Amino acid sequence: MPYTTVMKKIKGQPWLDDIMCSAVSASAVTQAEEDIAALLRERHHIKPGADDDFNLRHPTEIAEAVKASTQTMELLLAAVASVSLIVGGIGIMNIMLVSVTERTREIGLRQAVGARTGDVLRQFLVEAVILSLIGGAIGILVGTVAAQTIAHTLNWPTRVSTNAIALAFGCSAAIGMFFGYYPAARAAHLDPIEALRFE
Repeated sequence: MPYTTVMKKIKGQPWLDDIMCSAVSASAVTQAEEDIAALLRERHHIKPGADDDFNLRHPTEIAEAVKASTQTMELLLAAVASVSLIVGGIGIMNIMLVSVTERTREIGLRQAVGARTGDVLRQFLVEAVILSLIGGAIGILVGTVAAQTIAHTLNWPTRVSTNAIALAFGCSAAIGMFFGYYPAARAAHLDPIEALRFE
């Protein structure tokens, strides 16, 4: 189709917005850009030393821009995920602290019949890890269902890898151990006599 027809009949304007060009080989791209710039400056009657009134964009520049925006999105998602993990960890710690307070007499009784500090510590750490793993499993289930729903609704290709699932479980366990350690240590170091007197 003649470019004049495209401008006037299709776009309704007396100029061209974009011209797509291709070089004969990758090594000829630089020379092609120089030739195109020289030709456009001549056709646009641009005087020597004056700025161009056009832009030449190389495919690698576009790819780099896409890569930069992707990295920015990845950093944003990582920041959101980090905040979510911290909030979830604080929630686990609060739940475990309440559990320790409610089970103070039970802890004292266990210590009175021979439970060592490490036994009590291990018990509450395991409970915190199980609690966080249950939350991780629910999150993985919701994420997988959401990915499949998006794939069927919008026809976007989605894939949930086993590595991602393993990483999610690992992070859940680590969060449970990290944030569950303080309540577990607090329970383990209770004085048995005071714990048995606790109402």
